[in-house]
Formats: sequence, structure tokens, C-alpha cells
Amino acid sequence: MSSTFFGLNIAYSGLLASNASLNTTANNISNVQTKGYSRQEVKTQAAEAIRTFATYGCAGAGVATLAVERIRDEFYDAKFWNNNATVGEYHMKSYYMEEMEGYFYDSGNNAGFSQVFDQFAIKGLEELMKNPSDASTKSQLVGYAGQLTDYFNGVYGNLQKMQKDINSEIKLQVDQINSYASEIASLNKQINTIELTGQKANELRDQRTKLIDELSEIVDVTTVETPITDANDPTRETGANRYIVKIAGGQILVDMSDYHKLEVVARANTEKVNQTDIDGLYDVYWVSSSLYSTYQADVVTNDTIPNDEKQSWNDYVKERGQKFHLDNAAMGGKLRGLVELRDGNNGEYFTGTVTTTSNGYYTEKDADGNDTGRIVKNPTDLSTVIHHDNDLATVEVTAEWLKDLDKSNLSDQGGIINIGNKEFAYDSWTFNYDATTGKYTYDIVLSEVGNGNTSHITNDREGKTCKIGSNINYQGIPYYMRQMNEWVRVFAAAYNDTLSKGDGGATNTEMFTGDKASYQEGLESSQLLFSTKYGAYAGDADNDGKLDSYSVNVADDSYYRLTAGNFTITTALSNDPSLMANKFKAEDGVEQNDLIEHLREIAFNKEVLSFRGSSADKFLQSVLSDVALNSASARTFEASYENIQNSIDVKRTSISGVDEDEEAVNLVKFQNAYNLSSKMIQVFQEIYDRLILQTGV
Repeated sequence: MSSTFFGLNIAYSGLLASNASLNTTANNISNVQTKGYSRQEVKTQAAEAIRTFATYGCAGAGVATLAVERIRDEFYDAKFWNNNATVGEYHMKSYYMEEMEGYFYDSGNNAGFSQVFDQFAIKGLEELMKNPSDASTKSQLVGYAGQLTDYFNGVYGNLQKMQKDINSEIKLQVDQINSYASEIASLNKQINTIELTGQKANELRDQRTKLIDELSEIVDVTTVETPITDANDPTRETGANRYIVKIAGGQILVDMSDYHKLEVVARANTEKVNQTDIDGLYDVYWVSSSLYSTYQADVVTNDTIPNDEKQSWNDYVKERGQKFHLDNAAMGGKLRGLVELRDGNNGEYFTGTVTTTSNGYYTEKDADGNDTGRIVKNPTDLSTVIHHDNDLATVEVTAEWLKDLDKSNLSDQGGIINIGNKEFAYDSWTFNYDATTGKYTYDIVLSEVGNGNTSHITNDREGKTCKIGSNINYQGIPYYMRQMNEWVRVFAAAYNDTLSKGDGGATNTEMFTGDKASYQEGLESSQLLFSTKYGAYAGDADNDGKLDSYSVNVADDSYYRLTAGNFTITTALSNDPSLMANKFKAEDGVEQNDLIEHLREIAFNKEVLSFRGSSADKFLQSVLSDVALNSASARTFEASYENIQNSIDVKRTSISGVDEDEEAVNLVKFQNAYNLSSKMIQVFQEIYDRLILQTGV
């Protein structure tokens, strides 16, 4: 049976509920402009009724105020995060592709490709055709040729600078991921500490969601939250929750108050993937918190390890941490966009099948007993060869871009090769064509054991698929650099080959070459000597209409080593332009210009020289069309996904956002409820006053 003051208790419960609702409404109104704030609502229910054992059954006990909870729809949060990752990806692509578009931009009036090439191929060559033996006209042509090489040097340098900027941006984004992970893990601990008491940590949950919003722009994010139950009574929830944040296709970043850290590690010069890559591109590795303490204990503070044997932090992480694969197809966000821009090869990477392996190999000796570097398979006379201890893997390739060294972007300083899912370091390589079998192979010299490898290669690697780099199917910086390299190689080879067929006199010399890198200075020349070493790779010496067998080593002065970055004019021709030939036959007159006419054909006739199915002068149209298409596509997708993002955010805000008009209505509603509860207490006060103080007086 209810007490005499039961009605007063009922009114009091209503007063408390109305007061809580008014305070919550005030909090909502105060945070109407707070980014990431979720509207809060007081959850109430009828208090447990009291059995009166009377004909009317149970007596209502008022209202129970259960909790103040935030209003949030996790479905729209997940949709927002998924879309936000795509927005971040295309934002990066749009920004950098627009910058790249500026590098290739050619209005016809600026110092772009069209103007520079036309000056060389039209103005310079046509003037020389009018007066082919004139030294000053040849000097003018060489000057125009120098402007052409400067153009490619400049664009190449700009692309390398962009790659460096993107590489630095990747490090910044990785550092930002670590910062978010640390903050989210800290919030998880605070939230569980509060909610174990039965309260709701609404503001902290809002902060966590806001961090996830920002993280989702950098990398794709999914979250999982599950209640933690009592170990002794699995049916009872403790109030705490296990909150897990996963990134890059499901890799755990945060698990409750623990988080995993990412660390960037710069590649060594001998770990480059592409010939055109700048030094020090970053790879990313996972580092757990326990790794830091292990590092401190095992390496830094361990006096038993000599100082000269203590590894650097980066090397230690690289050895101990698990690699975070940047080529992960499931990864999204800014990080994906940056990686595709930095490493995108349009799917054209080194891949093939290992046919043979050997522990050690032979190279031939020249007449003086010096090592020529030419690999000899199964030598019959060991006195004519030199033995090397390094392992060798022969790889057969079938992709068209691997059959032509003009298209090659394989590292010239060594790198990492994956053979049957096992990594080896390699030092050098030799490209081979066998005219008998029609097969193209690469002999890849692996590094010595102990220098990047843990063991010798074994014959069980034969028949395995191998790769260098990975399939990043986007036209990023390596792709455009490779396009420029291919053009300068085929163009320079065509011009030099034509000039080499000149009148044969002392005035004959090449026009285009490449400067050797600084680490190669001190050799026989500071410039590549195509005419003396495998300049055109191979030919048809026996005139049978078929290409002869040939081999090209990475260290040879081949056109592979000519890039848009080191493209230049031969020193001899630059110093004395009169050395340039202008006719094919010595007996022809000094005004003969048939060789100059052929040089002009090389520039404008695709039957003489073809680049991507067009003539040489269409280089910019071919490459700029790729740049413009990718740039326009990035802008279109960025705008499209931003519209979707805004649409999702509007729906999300309609649920979790604060509506001022709605809160104004609530303010009046809860004020009236508060006043009515107060009036009820006043009524009961008068009843009790009459009943207790005035009855019977």
C-alpha cells in the first residue's frame, strides 16, 4: 500500500525529470554551433508501479529518469566515413594532377613543348636545309636542340620535386594517423571509466566520432563496438565496451585503450623500385607499443651490444615491424591518392617467371683479362671467364613493356625482388633477347648473402612468379616519367643513328646523349657513349630480316641509361657545331641536305619514328591527354563525392544535429511540465497542511 506522502514523491519525480530535460535542452542550445556535437535527450520511463492489493490494482509511482543519451545513427556515420575516404583520395589527386597539368601546359606561346620542338624541328632544320654547310646555321640548330633538352630536364625535375612533396605528405598523413590513434585510445579508456559507473559519456563519444570523421579522410575506417560482459555472468553487461578501429581494409589500429603505431622508413638507394624514383621514398611499417620498450631495452640500454653494432631506429623498425602495404587495393583516403600519385605505374611493372637459378655465375674476360661484365651461361673454358659468388636468377618476361628497354623503368641501382613471395635484394641485371627462341629474359644478380638476404636462392624458386614493385594501376609520376624517357630515347637514337650514317668524314658526330650520374664520374667519359657501346641495343647484321640475339647490361652505355633528366647535347657538338653531318655520301656537294631532310622526317613522319602510334611532334598531345584526362576525372569525382558527402551529412545532421526551433519548442514543453510538477507539489503541500496542521484544531 502506498504511503501518505506517495503523491508528493510522484510530483517530485516529475520535477526531477523536467529539470533534467530543461538542463539537457539548455546544453543542446549552447552547443548548436559546436562541430561534431550530437543532440542529447533525456530517456525516461514510467516508474515501477506499487501493488496496493486493492480493486484498482497497482498505483503509478511517477517517472524514472534513466539516462541522458546522445542521438546518433551509426548507419549514417559508416556511410559518411566510407564516402569521406573517397573524397580524401580524389582531393589529393585533383590537387596534384592540376599541378602536373601546369608542368605540361603548352599554349603555343609559352616555352612549352610545341614551341621548343617547332623551333628545333621546323625553324632550325628548315634554315639548315637552305644552307646545310653553314657553321652558324648549325650552331643555331644545336642551340635549339639544347632548348629541347632543357625542356625535358625541367619537366623531369619538376616531377621529381612533386614526388618529393608527395613523399613528405605521406609522412605527414602517417603521423596524423598515429596522433588520431593515440587520442582515440585515450578516449576509449576515459569513456569506459565513466560508463562503468552507469553514466553516459556523451561528450567524449562525440569527440571520438569527430576524430573518426577526420581519420576517415586520410584512410578508410571501420569501427566495431561490442559490450563487455561479466566473466562470471556472461549475461550481465558491465557498462564498458570494446571499441575497435580498423583501417586499410580491416587492419586493427585501435583496440580499446591500446593502439598500434605506424612508422615511415626511407628506402636506401639500393632499394629503389623505379629508375626515375627519387632517393628516400618512404615505406610504412607497423610498430606496436611493446616494440618501443623492446627497442629501448634490447638496443639502446643494453651495454653488452657494441655501439658500432647498434642498429638505427629506422633499421630496427624495418627488421622487426610488419610492413604496412601501401599498394593494398582495399586502402582508401588521402593515403591511397598520395601513393597512387607517387608510385602509379599504370599497371606496367616488372613481373615474370623464374626459369633458372644458380649460386654463383660467370662473366667473360676480354683480351687483356679484364671483366667485361657479360654473363656467360655454362662456360666450357673456365680460363676465359671470371667467377662471382652472387646468386643469379633468370626471369622470362612476356609483357610488351618489358621487351623493350626504351620503355624500361627498372631500377639501375638495385632493389628488392619478390620471388615466390620471398624477398631478395638484387644488385644489377642484364637484358637478353634470344633470336632462336624469340624469348626475352633478364639475368638478375642477387646481392651477397648477409647483405639484404638471409640465405642463398634455391632451385625451388624456379617456376615461381617474381615481381619488382607492384601493380599500381594509376597513371602517377613514374608513368609520366617513363613516357618522357621513352620519347627521348627513341628520338635520340633515331637522330644519332642518322647522323652516324653521314658522309663518314671527320665532321660526323652524335647530337644527343646523357650525362652520367655523379657516382660514375671518372670513367672514360662524363657522357654516355652510345656509338661505342650497344647504342641501339641490336640490329640485323646478317640482313635476314630478323633481329639478332643481343644482351644489354644495366651498366652499359645503352639508351636505357638516357632519361629526360640527363638528356643533353654531346659536348663535342656543343663545342663545335660544324662537326654535324648534313649529307649521306661524301661525294655529294657541300650543299647536299638529304641527311637534314631525313632528320626532319624523323620529327614529323610516324612511318620513320613512331611514339604511341603518332609522330614525334605529337609527344605532348599523347602525354598531355593522359594528364588532362586524369586531372579532369579527379576533379569530377571529387565534386561528385563531395555532393554525396554533403547529402549524407545533411541526413546525419537531421538526426544528430541540434535544431534551434525544435529545442525552443522543447524548452516551452519542459518548462510547462516543470511548472505543473511544481504546482502538484504545492497542491500536496496544501493538502498535508490542512490534514496535519489544521484537522482537529
